[in-house]
Amino acid sequence: MQRKFMTADEAVQLIRDNDTVGLMGGGGGLMEATHVFEAVERRFVNTQLPRQLTVVHALGIGDKKTKGMNCFAHQGLVKRVIGGHWGLIPKVGALATSNQIEAYNLPQGVLSQLYRDIASGKPCLTTHVGLHTFVDPRHGGGKINERTTEDYVFLTEIDGKEYLRYKTFPINVAFLRGTTADGAGNITMENEALTLESLAVAMATHNSGGKVIVQVERLAERGTLKPKDVRIPGMLVDHVVVAENPAYHQQTFAEQFNPAFAGHERVALDAVQPMALTERKIIARRAALALRPGSIVNLGIGMPEGVANVAAEEGISDFMTMTAEPGIV
Repeated sequence: MQRKFMTADEAVQLIRDNDTVGLMGGGGGLMEATHVFEAVERRFVNTQLPRQLTVVHALGIGDKKTKGMNCFAHQGLVKRVIGGHWGLIPKVGALATSNQIEAYNLPQGVLSQLYRDIASGKPCLTTHVGLHTFVDPRHGGGKINERTTEDYVFLTEIDGKEYLRYKTFPINVAFLRGTTADGAGNITMENEALTLESLAVAMATHNSGGKVIVQVERLAERGTLKPKDVRIPGMLVDHVVVAENPAYHQQTFAEQFNPAFAGHERVALDAVQPMALTERKIIARRAALALRPGSIVNLGIGMPEGVANVAAEEGISDFMTMTAEPGIV
């Protein structure tokens, strides 16, 4: 039997040259296997291995500085990046804009769904999403630079209507994250702020014949986890890495753990500090004028975050449902 539990440095030895690596994260450190990412960088700096990886990610993974996918920003380590959000990985972005790697920017939602289609063995994902944008092959196919030539997006027609066809591909290694693992490798996420596409990525990698590696903060006795709490069944998990130091498994880059982020409690809205009166708040207040009772509101990353602050300050949050953008939603 294979050894289920190993260190981060042992886990990254499983990556081979030219592998396709699936990464998970939700921005700001959420659901990022930071300990494993840093082990990948450490191995490459010391040995120049592995080489020529293809890295796939849907959401932003990083801190705009050195963490997250920025650990992969070494010439020779990465050959190609297929990403839905590049704003948090300036070091990788610099490799793309300087034509040192192949680079694609595809819709986040498409990539989230694509994992499920890879898992089910489908040859492609067909959708209207991306039509007439830079993702449309008539306008670049999501390619970021001149070095990027392989097509991942194709124009197709069904019943007289145009659609885009995104091709699937096998994933050789996935680096995921949870809170607790039992002896069988079952993974729960009770202290994580998001769950994202973790199960879909695990299934896609497992069904590609790849290795699923999950970073957790603690272990539990086999058979003691509540089955309904398990987010990734142990049958899909090849190896588990326990973050020995709490600093390796912060809930976000800003906090070690906030129970409100994990849904264990709800912060009283009157305790939320009002935003300072800056240009950012003025824009957020102008956008908040569009809110109506009963609305379902999608809040993207960046400026839209201020809309939620304004709604709390004005005492109108209870009259609508606000959703965050990370994940399949």
